[in-house]
Amino acid sequence: MLGFFTSRLISAAIVILGVCCIVFLFIHLIPGDPIEVMLGESAQPADREALRHALGLDQPIGQQLLHYLQGLARFDLGQSLHSHRPINEMLLERIPATAELAVAGLAVAVLLSFPLGVIAATRQHTPWDYGTMGFAMLGVSIPHFVMGPLLILIFSVGLGWFPVSGREGLLSLVLPAVTLGTALAAVLSRMVRASLLEVLNEDYIRTARAKGLDERRVVWRHALRNALLPVVTLLGLQLGALLGGAVITEAVFSWPGIGQLTVEAIQRRDYPVVQACVLLISLTYVVVNTLTDLVYAWLDPRVRLGEGE
Repeated sequence: MLGFFTSRLISAAIVILGVCCIVFLFIHLIPGDPIEVMLGESAQPADREALRHALGLDQPIGQQLLHYLQGLARFDLGQSLHSHRPINEMLLERIPATAELAVAGLAVAVLLSFPLGVIAATRQHTPWDYGTMGFAMLGVSIPHFVMGPLLILIFSVGLGWFPVSGREGLLSLVLPAVTLGTALAAVLSRMVRASLLEVLNEDYIRTARAKGLDERRVVWRHALRNALLPVVTLLGLQLGALLGGAVITEAVFSWPGIGQLTVEAIQRRDYPVVQACVLLISLTYVVVNTLTDLVYAWLDPRVRLGEGE
């Protein structure tokens, strides 16, 4: 287990370094001049050059990358070009809102996917099966930027049950969480169904039924527990998609999190803030995937033994 853990940490460190460099280079290749956004088109060339020099944007790209990596080593993400505030403070203000939305979206996905997947697997080739899988296909097919406004029109504008936007109380969390969790629920329910169908044909399930155990107990206590390994793996891999969807969802619902901060920074050509937001989302994805690998190896010894070979 120690060798597997070490190899995964080294792989994660290499990926994180690559992500830092790629994010920096891609951000600087985006068309648009932050100096022009800050000073306006009518600014004098001398003023532009003075501000560009003050912000270090006139340095070669390699030197800027080196300074950026040195700052990351000190956990210093720099300052915003627009507000001149430390980016660390800006992220700390926005992280709780994004974490709240991500946890709520994940809860919605789990609460929807497991019952739907179990119903589809235990009632295979019935209207229940076709209906739940049809819902799964619908959830995957509808993007967040369509689902969000649709829910707003129905439940906020039409019925008046929930706020249209903002982060004010528990009710304002419902529609963003449903928007974010529906697509993940669709993917997870299909995986729960497929994994459970494989387990239900195993000998120990037939033995449990032969002993006279209740079918509900056989499914939920015996079959589902052994079908969780691929579901846990998919859940970890899909968390990156959950965070990516949070950017769109936060923009639709004006949710004051990392996603909305990213959109605002892109509009202002605020390079350091965009870099920090994208880097934070990417690092979260890498960390979660690494933890998923470790949990999978801990649950299934064959994984770490195969790695050791």
